[in-house]
Amino acid sequence: MAIILYGGPQTRASMPRWYMEEMGIPYELVELSLAEGQHLKEDFLSINPFGKLPAMKDDSVVNANGQPLVLFESGAILLHLAEHHGNEIKSPCDRSLISQWTHFANSTLAFAIFVPDQKSKTLPRLLTQLNSEIAKGYFVNNKWGAADCAVSSYLAYIKLFFPSEDLSAYPSVEALIQSTRERPSYKKIMGMG
Repeated sequence: MAIILYGGPQTRASMPRWYMEEMGIPYELVELSLAEGQHLKEDFLSINPFGKLPAMKDDSVVNANGQPLVLFESGAILLHLAEHHGNEIKSPCDRSLISQWTHFANSTLAFAIFVPDQKSKTLPRLLTQLNSEIAKGYFVNNKWGAADCAVSSYLAYIKLFFPSEDLSAYPSVEALIQSTRERPSYKKIMGMG
């Protein structure tokens, strides 16, 4: 197996896992229990010294020492997958746009969703703009990819973690969340059927 993804329930491993399922990229999932502290054991710390999930080992890409590439951080993993396995990156512009959207999702959008004072201050402004962006179609090259995976994952988290959140002012966001939740690969990795 060329790709090993280290993840566990309630971790951001769902994002690269969803991407690989959507794109038909074969991988092996190694689930670690946060509750049992498996992410802090020496064997995993050799993969990610910070002990955070997700992490990935890809033996189809080697580093300068000839060792399989090891990455952590869901955005970095998504960008790597898009470039080396998803056939998404055709130009430096593609890479930059995917990087932009994955960084936006993992920092700006996540912060606005999960930090209570930011949820009321920043999230409405972001959702207003995202509503317009989503109405234009997919984020990069007019097809679903890593950028869409990252942004859609966080938007779907809103309804997962805050089910009573009223998003009716953002119909394109609501439609994207609904269509995300109906995708077979998303349902599979989220345990929804």
